[in-house]
Amino acid sequence: MRFLIVACSLMLGACATAPRASQAGPQHLRIAAWNIEHLAERDDSGCAPRTEADYAALRAFVTHLDADVVAFQEVESVAAAERVFTPEAWAIVMEARPGAGRISACNDRPTHNINRQATGFAIRRGVAFERMPDLTALQLGNDDLRSSVDVIVRPHGEAAIRLLVVHLKSRCASGAAGDDCAVLARQAPIVEAWMEARAHGGESFLVLGDFNRRLARPDDVIWAGWDDGAPDLGFASAGQGAQCNPQYPEFIDHIVFNQADVARFGNFREWTYAGARLSDHCPISIDLDRAGE
Repeated sequence: MRFLIVACSLMLGACATAPRASQAGPQHLRIAAWNIEHLAERDDSGCAPRTEADYAALRAFVTHLDADVVAFQEVESVAAAERVFTPEAWAIVMEARPGAGRISACNDRPTHNINRQATGFAIRRGVAFERMPDLTALQLGNDDLRSSVDVIVRPHGEAAIRLLVVHLKSRCASGAAGDDCAVLARQAPIVEAWMEARAHGGESFLVLGDFNRRLARPDDVIWAGWDDGAPDLGFASAGQGAQCNPQYPEFIDHIVFNQADVARFGNFREWTYAGARLSDHCPISIDLDRAGE
């Protein structure tokens, strides 16, 4: 019954969404980021155990999202991703990091063990892309820390764009004190160096995903280190507050870009759930518009 309610609400909501790239022609490409919360390849597995009805609701939401590229986080495997992004319609690209392989119980579900949490992309078939080497430096030599998948997307009739999906160290949403913040402080210059290399090479880029950080705060030390004018960076959210969970009005999921490319991007959106929550994060997206070139 819950699935039927969710599916019906998504079908109604989809009527108000913008057309996806293949319907609107080559001028638009929707790029999204989504932490899918411990997405497992098997039913009743991991720290967010799901049923087939839950996976069906996730697939319906993907249709509603109407994106062409989805940068995802917390996905166990290619098989898990393909339960949501059907292989007939999507190509899956995941980080090669296997994870530490240790068995650890979920904090709030002692009968379940945590699965591998990996980053990657689902790319709609027909969208040309090239995979670059994973940014493994973000692991800091620790297999429990996520690496990043790096792809070049080549939309038809448009300049290429470089995409890096990130899932940075958790439990350091603000401030700089503690061991977790020390880890994030070591990851931050690695991301900054990647962005600077893209800018110096004249490449358009987006860094997107779960930064686990309220970067938009005026006094955030991580953002201050990144946005030093070389390049001049911006958020796709442009000062908007998060609506996914009323307890957390500030985004920790972000889409970061070079302000030199700001004319290429528009229509930022946070995709909240009309019914049952499908993840503890809501997707965010922007549209790449050829008219801005």
